[in-house]
Amino acid sequence: MKRRRVLACALAWPGLGGCTSVPVVHAWESRLRGDTVALLGEVHDNAEHHRQRAAVMRRAVEAGWRPALVMEQFDIDRQQHIDSSRRERPQDAAHLIAQSATPRAGWNWDAYRPLVELALQHELPLVAGNLPRAQAMRLVREGTDAVLGAARAEALGLNRAPDSEWQAAQEREIDAGHCGTLPRALWGGMVRAQAARDAVMAQLLQQHATRGAVLLAGNGHVRRDIGVPRWLDASTASRRWSVGFLERGGDTPAAASFDAVVVTAAATRDDPCAALRERRPAAAP
Repeated sequence: MKRRRVLACALAWPGLGGCTSVPVVHAWESRLRGDTVALLGEVHDNAEHHRQRAAVMRRAVEAGWRPALVMEQFDIDRQQHIDSSRRERPQDAAHLIAQSATPRAGWNWDAYRPLVELALQHELPLVAGNLPRAQAMRLVREGTDAVLGAARAEALGLNRAPDSEWQAAQEREIDAGHCGTLPRALWGGMVRAQAARDAVMAQLLQQHATRGAVLLAGNGHVRRDIGVPRWLDASTASRRWSVGFLERGGDTPAAASFDAVVVTAAATRDDPCAALRERRPAAAP
């Protein structure tokens, strides 16, 4: 998967800090051209994933690729802010982020700024890809038709009952992602919200697929077995290429869940389960 290595420094990617040895070219990068629909994952707080993925995208664009960038980090109700900020200050990534990011969403925008800058520099479509949090939270409690409307749910393919294997796999991921603290009664609603988010991202990729498109999202969304690829139409799915950016050790998706993987050291972080366990209600006597 790796041909050679060089030293890449923070000068290339401001805000990510430090220098690190990273692959210059992955064998699968040759697929990033034409009308390919690429899904590039991440562990959200792993700076090395952001650094390598940004380098991959810059190489592809400098080689002539001009895909649309669909970003999980922007909520779809902020698209008008993305568009207006580009008209106001076409090359100002900081301005776009300040105007378009959902308040208190928790994203580390220093990690995503290089990709926004790339889109502005090369005039790539920049597409908000995520359901607003309020809608996602309603989907946990209510039916899809009630939240999105029957016509939109049908257009997204959400009116069809999911197969049992996919449902069970998503429920396992939901449970694991919440460190076993989430009441089982909420699993179905959480899966419903996750499916809606994936279906929306798939629809946006399809709308831009003729020029090529890239989804920038967490690894769970780019998994070909249970994520966004499930919701792509046949024509778009035939051009799909899904890459997981994984960490060594710990609980990570299997490499078989992706068309290719990039594996790095794990980021240094506190135990993500500790806070969830502290908030878990005490069991009834």
